[in-house]
Amino acid sequence: MSSQDIPEENLPAEQGHAHGVVSVADEENPFADPGLAPHEHRIQDIDERAAKRSERVVALLFTVSMLATVGFIASYVTIPRDKSVFVFPIGHLSALNFALGLTLGTALFCIGAGAVHWARTLMSDAEVADERHPIEASPEVRAKVFDDFRQGAKESALGRRKLIRNTMFGALALVPLSGVMLLRDLGPLPHKTLRHTLWAKGKLLVNMNTNEPLRPEDVAVGSLTFAKPEGLEETDEDFQNEIAKAALMIIRLQPNNIRDKQELAWSHEGIVAYSKICTHVGCPISLYEQQTHHVLCPCHQSTFDLSDGGRVIFGPAGHALPQLRIGVNEEGYLQALGDFAEPVGPAFWERG
Repeated sequence: MSSQDIPEENLPAEQGHAHGVVSVADEENPFADPGLAPHEHRIQDIDERAAKRSERVVALLFTVSMLATVGFIASYVTIPRDKSVFVFPIGHLSALNFALGLTLGTALFCIGAGAVHWARTLMSDAEVADERHPIEASPEVRAKVFDDFRQGAKESALGRRKLIRNTMFGALALVPLSGVMLLRDLGPLPHKTLRHTLWAKGKLLVNMNTNEPLRPEDVAVGSLTFAKPEGLEETDEDFQNEIAKAALMIIRLQPNNIRDKQELAWSHEGIVAYSKICTHVGCPISLYEQQTHHVLCPCHQSTFDLSDGGRVIFGPAGHALPQLRIGVNEEGYLQALGDFAEPVGPAFWERG
C-alpha cells in the first residue's frame, strides 16, 4: 500500500524538512541537482495496527535475544566440556562450543535484527538534505545538533513505544552477562595440580611406542626413548592432561660423561630420565644430538645439556629440565623412585 491509495487527510503531516534546491545543468555547473524523489509513506505510517504489529515483532526479537543470553549462561554452567553432539552435515562437535556459539550468535543477531526492523518500519524514513557547513562547531551548529537529536528521539517513538523500549533495554542489559560469564575460565586456581604428576615410587617406565615396560638393556648408549607411567593409556579420558606432565625422555650416557653429581646419583647405569616438556612454553622436546648430549625444543630452539643436569645452554627457557629419579625393581624393569622434585613445564604464577 502506498500513499496514493490513502486519502490525503489520513496521511501524516510532513516534517517540514527542506529537500534541497533543484538546479539545472549549465556551463558553470555541469552537474545538476535533481532534488529528492517524492516521499512515499509506509503502511506503518498510515495504519496504527500495522505499526503495532511491527512493534510486536521488534519486541519479540529483543525477547528472543534475552532468552538466548540466558541459554548461553545455562549452557556454560551445565554442559560438560568433554560432551560431543552430532550436527548434520558437519559431524561431531563439542556440545559446549556449539551451544555457546548458537546462543550468543542468536542473542546478538536478534538485537541487530530488532534494531534494523525498528528503524525501517517505525522510525521516520523521510530523506533530509543538508547543506555543507564549516567544520568548526559554532553555537548555531550545536543548537542544530541538539534540535536534530531531540527530533530524532521524538521520531523514534521511544517514549511512546514502551514495549520496544523495555524489551530493548532488557536485551542490552543481559548480553554483557555473556562476557562476564567467560571470566569464570580464570578459575578455579590450579593449586597443587601443576606440581605433581602420575609418577610415584614403583611406577614402571613404559615405552611410548611398544607400550611395554623398559629394561636397562632396552636402552642403548646414545639412544633416545620416550616413556610414560605404567597404567596410563591413550584411551583414558584424561590422557592428554596427564601425559602433558608425565612424558619422559630416556637417554643412556656413559657414566663418566655425566658431570652433575645429582644427575649421576638419580640415574641407573648411565640411564637418565628427564621431562620431555620444555620449560619455556611447554612444547614436547624431540631432537637429540648424540655427540654433545644436547636436546633441542623445536618450537623456540631452547637447548638443554642432558649431561649436566638438564641445564639451559641456549634459548628462552627459564630453568633446567626436571629429572626423574629411577632405579630397577626385582624383576629387572626400570621404575621411578618418586615424583619429579619440581614442577615440570613452564613457570606459572603460583610457582614459588
